[in-house]
Amino acid sequence: MATERLRINNEIRAQELRVIGAQGENLGVLSLDAALAAAKTAGRDLIEISPSALPPVAKIMDYGKFEYERSKKEKVAKAKVKVSETKEVQIKVGTGEHDMGLKARKAAEWLAEGHRVRAELFLKGRYKGMGEEFLKERLVRFLKLIPYAYKVSEPVARSPKGFAGVIERDLIAQAKREKEQKPQNENK
Repeated sequence: MATERLRINNEIRAQELRVIGAQGENLGVLSLDAALAAAKTAGRDLIEISPSALPPVAKIMDYGKFEYERSKKEKVAKAKVKVSETKEVQIKVGTGEHDMGLKARKAAEWLAEGHRVRAELFLKGRYKGMGEEFLKERLVRFLKLIPYAYKVSEPVARSPKGFAGVIERDLIAQAKREKEQKPQNENK
């Protein structure tokens, strides 16, 4: 994420600027020449912070320090961004109940982390010739095992390898589910 380079000193094109001083005080609206003279007197740079404002806002400060602080803020913001992926869980017609339960719990973990989950019923050989309703039901039954509230973003449909559906977390339904489970746990 490259940030645009701000105009400093003689690169500034606006003839009038709202100027903020080196200590953060408002110097008011000044002509470009007066603002440059004020920056030179302070021994700092004149940086156009908000070029789209009317009149544009400029600040008197050290450009190196300004760039350093800006890059630090960007790094912090970038670290907070959570990338959502589409994770994939694959079952087969012969997958046992215990294995399906393990895969369902793993899918629930991914949903809790904010990822989408693509559940796929992998078909090979003569399984491809089985009844479509039976195969869809097998995948839907797996989806019902997932112990986390979700919503279907892509319904179960035929895919190149068999049948697949994509689900994503439903925070509202999950909060409701946890609220309902709390009183039951307190009674025990």
